[in-house]
Amino acid sequence: MTTADITLVNLNMLIIRYKDGLEREPHVTLGPLYLAAALEKAGFSVDFRDYQLCASDEPFSVESILEFCADPAPIIGLSCMANLLPFTVLAARALKEKYPDRTIVLGGVGPCGVEEKLLERFPWIDLIAYGEGDLSAPRLLGAIKNKKDLSGVPGLLFRKDGAIVRTPLPPRISDLDGLLSPAYDKIEYPKYAGYNMVTSRGCPYLCSFCSVAPVWGRAPHFRSPASIVSEMSHLHDAYGVELFLFQDEFFVNSKERVVEFCRLLRKSGMKKVMWKAFARVNLTDDDVLRAMSSSGCVEIRYGIESGSDAVLKRTNKGFDIATATRVVAEAVKHFPRVDTFFIWGFPFETMDDFHKTIFQMISFRLIGARILPSLLCWLPQTDLYREYREKLRFELYADLLPEYMLTGHEVCEGGRLRVADRHRHLFDFIGEHPDVFTGFFQPDVETNILPKFETLQRHGFYYSEVSHVKETDSCGACSPRMDDAGRRKPALAQFSPIGARNPE
Repeated sequence: MTTADITLVNLNMLIIRYKDGLEREPHVTLGPLYLAAALEKAGFSVDFRDYQLCASDEPFSVESILEFCADPAPIIGLSCMANLLPFTVLAARALKEKYPDRTIVLGGVGPCGVEEKLLERFPWIDLIAYGEGDLSAPRLLGAIKNKKDLSGVPGLLFRKDGAIVRTPLPPRISDLDGLLSPAYDKIEYPKYAGYNMVTSRGCPYLCSFCSVAPVWGRAPHFRSPASIVSEMSHLHDAYGVELFLFQDEFFVNSKERVVEFCRLLRKSGMKKVMWKAFARVNLTDDDVLRAMSSSGCVEIRYGIESGSDAVLKRTNKGFDIATATRVVAEAVKHFPRVDTFFIWGFPFETMDDFHKTIFQMISFRLIGARILPSLLCWLPQTDLYREYREKLRFELYADLLPEYMLTGHEVCEGGRLRVADRHRHLFDFIGEHPDVFTGFFQPDVETNILPKFETLQRHGFYYSEVSHVKETDSCGACSPRMDDAGRRKPALAQFSPIGARNPE
């Protein structure tokens, strides 16, 4: 057994399987590294293992996860997103069977909204942590190590006397500048293809399909521009990082903050540094675009979601398509790459609404923006799922999954997905628990999803043949890296039926 107090395993990742093998693009994972830093400051020893770096050709086998997690600490922490929640639950069972004396803690955004159901059905999971763990995780390890009552630890679900106990949500951390830097010493930077940074936590917008904002209670907190530039400088000097992705979806939250960040970045003297960021069209004007472009931003990403004002209003996006068109048309003048994300498959999206979206996607493509359509994902913490979960009949249609929910078990080919027999057990497991793994299920597949999917293919999206795809049209999940001049380098794969935002 390792001498560490906790083995912390990162399962936040997206692996895509093709006929000829796996596509991997490991990104530096920040949530577990922030947690590791907080635990070590409190005096605990952390054994961090990033499953993105599992070298097995079959990373989703029981043998692979057991080998990767061999000789774990007394506490095993598993962090995952919703796409790998089923695999993580099964991995936890295998770990519990081999190491019955270990305490298994499940965390990350994957369990959000279904924590009680997970504990009710899967006895091998001992604890589930939720909320910001920077302050509560050290208290949890201290309580377990000293055999104290867990009721005083915030952000925790556990079993007690035959019942499930949920302790109060930990208080939000408002001073993000005061956080420790992620435990970068736990990773080997050259092994990663993407370098993420977090500049804020939370988003105040009410988009009804969003699964991120509810996790933070729709209350945003921000790092100062000086703090962001300081960390970039450290990573640039210590590890040679020259291209950063600001992973949070609320980077452009105010003109003043963005302009000040860009000013400080230009002043820093880091000449070759490039960066990418998400933005909202209603919060970017020409001054913001010019400031970002002049300070090394080579890619800006917009969640447009629909070409129909009726759908935008119904989903609480907070802008209209005329605003989106104006801002994207301006953005392509400033940046080598402009990504526009669209969501399709809303139950209230008529074919007229959908055709407006198709028209908007084609229009943006013609002016040079990249188009990334994504099938609507019904995650349990979203307002949309809560509204429709009793109104619609959901079914598992494994031939066409939401982009965010690819597990790495299915093979992407011909614009569709195919599940090999050796991986069928995972989807059988998912099908047994539709109210736990909600993101894999869709309503009205025959009447709503398939007709729209076929329309997308007819208009050049979700290509059925790899050879027909141009890099500018690709719906690939991976974000092609840039060379020193800001030109696009080839993506890891020219084709993918997915268009998901990068994993957290």
